Amino acid sequence: MHMIANLPPFHGFLAFGMPNGQELLFILLIVLVLFGAKRLPELARGLGQSVNEFKKAKDEFDKEVAKPSSTASTASTDSPATGTAASKDDQKPS
Repeated sequence: MHMIANLPPFHGFLAFGMPNGQELLFILLIVLVLFGAKRLPELARGLGQSVNEFKKAKDEFDKEVAKPSSTASTASTDSPATGTAASKDDQKPS
């Protein structure tokens, strides 16, 4: 009974742990057989491009999230200017 209480918590996805060197080599061998040696550089290039696009989108999203806090202060300063411009239009003869 005491042995069960000392076990680490079970994590469903991480139950098998990270693959070691032999397992990684076996996985790469299977990928090589499935896709062939000519296709692997194309697949790696496509994977690299998709990672770069993801990073760009993440950076743009972070900029957009940070941007509204700075535009909120400028929006309040623009309000009086537009009010002044409206009053000038009202003074012009029709």
